[in-house]
Amino acid sequence: MTDEKNIIFITCDQLRWDYLSCYGHPTLETPNIDWLAEQGVRFDRAYIQAPSCGPSRASLYSGQYVFTHGATYNQIPLSVHTRNIGDHLNAAGMRTILLGKTHMRGDLDGMQRLGIDPASAVGQHLSQAGFELYERDDGIHADPIYTPDNAYDQYLRAQGYDNENPWDRNANGVRDENGEFVSGWDLRSAQYPADIAEEHSETPYLTRRAIEFLDEIDDAQPWCLHLSYIKPHWPYVVPEPYFSMYQAVDLPPVNRSQAELENPHPVLAAIQKMRVGRNFSRSEVREPVVRAYMGLIKQLDDQIGVLLDHLRKTGRIKNTLLVFTSDHGDFLGDHWLGEKDFFFEESVRVPLLIFDPSPAADKARGTVCSEFVELIDLLPTFVETAGGAPHFKLEGRSLVPYLQGTATHHRDYAICEFDYSCRPAHNSMGHLKASQSRGYMVRTKRWKFCHFDGYRPMLFDMEHDPQELNDLGAHPDYHQQRQALQGMLFEWLTQRQTRVFSDARMANHGNEQNDDAEGVWIGVWDHKEELDPALWYENRGPLGNKRG
Repeated sequence: MTDEKNIIFITCDQLRWDYLSCYGHPTLETPNIDWLAEQGVRFDRAYIQAPSCGPSRASLYSGQYVFTHGATYNQIPLSVHTRNIGDHLNAAGMRTILLGKTHMRGDLDGMQRLGIDPASAVGQHLSQAGFELYERDDGIHADPIYTPDNAYDQYLRAQGYDNENPWDRNANGVRDENGEFVSGWDLRSAQYPADIAEEHSETPYLTRRAIEFLDEIDDAQPWCLHLSYIKPHWPYVVPEPYFSMYQAVDLPPVNRSQAELENPHPVLAAIQKMRVGRNFSRSEVREPVVRAYMGLIKQLDDQIGVLLDHLRKTGRIKNTLLVFTSDHGDFLGDHWLGEKDFFFEESVRVPLLIFDPSPAADKARGTVCSEFVELIDLLPTFVETAGGAPHFKLEGRSLVPYLQGTATHHRDYAICEFDYSCRPAHNSMGHLKASQSRGYMVRTKRWKFCHFDGYRPMLFDMEHDPQELNDLGAHPDYHQQRQALQGMLFEWLTQRQTRVFSDARMANHGNEQNDDAEGVWIGVWDHKEELDPALWYENRGPLGNKRG
């Protein structure tokens, strides 16, 4: 192996920050994931940039806020002009390889305009957010657009699951008490174990593929493997023995109050009325789903243990940066919501654990960072780990100082954005244009402020109301706090990285000096007095131009 540091960038889909024992879950024990916290740094205030898969991952893979890269919802691609993770890390000499989910699509319109064949090497680079494909699996095999090769389905058929769609019929399907098939898309399927042997389900399959990659990869060049697990994202279906591990008594109490339904914010009310929110508000739905969700996380933790054991046995643990996080959380009935489409902590706050094996990280080993970090900080961290220089288009900030125990302060607040124009909530509200169906969150240590175009804001006192049950957005006593937080939002909006081809160094250097050097003298009264003498030569004017 080389002395350079490799990276395994692990993401889970829809994993809540508080459903790990290292973050305080009362009954769900995750010792293997906890090891990363014990031997690395646990970030206690890590926030996503959008509460849905596509835009959150677009920010992960670009190091930019949603407002900057423009991929505001699922199915919206990163522009061909956006630098992706491959662009940044490849330039630093590091390969970027994908195993699992990205939820990314290619900018076909942009490629067509530029004459790029989507099937070409450049087209694939753009379509896959800069990753080389070891195996892509977005976990929605009912739609061939996401996984056209269906490698996992092929694997399942080879194991004897001889169905047209074994992902749906077995890995994410069940048999009820009468032996009848029930699709995992039905929430009632969470009452039954998946109709598949545990070792053939998605999470252990991806772990085995990761180990195959590690055994095959040529270490002559540093690499970043993006191991992107599909679970515990829906369908909420888990095989035995994990199906039977948790009972109703193991579930944390639901976080909601009747008052949240009495006079809710209009946007929140519309989302609560969506089908998924209505169903998760029923205890007979929530209980089996959360039990299955916990089982999926326990299975995930066991598979992280399998991966860690392999890294230890092969010695790779000594030169591999390990990063563990999630693209967003899951409400699971909290606040009368399902899915993840809002700004409550259950969705926008995620686990982030980073293990750095280098001696430089010994000082911070086992510490907890309480500073605000955002997932756009990961790409600058990877660039620094690879020995590269941060590109000016990156809006995140490297976390390496926290990994080495040298950092003091990161940022005063975290930002998240939410475009709900594509959701049923927008249609039910009726009177808003799609361009107005968006919200912004500013989270400080004391306050959370949510701005919605066309509506009053929401405000929560996170010190005295950490469960976010008392909305102060219209309370007359908190006008000053709302104004201050609105100012923070305005500050953030006006500081976006809008320069396209040059960074601040060009602005600081000044175009006037460049113009002078090129013989363009704007506003000059006397050449000898006002131009740099270095531009003059004996018997000639600036740049050697013959004097008239």
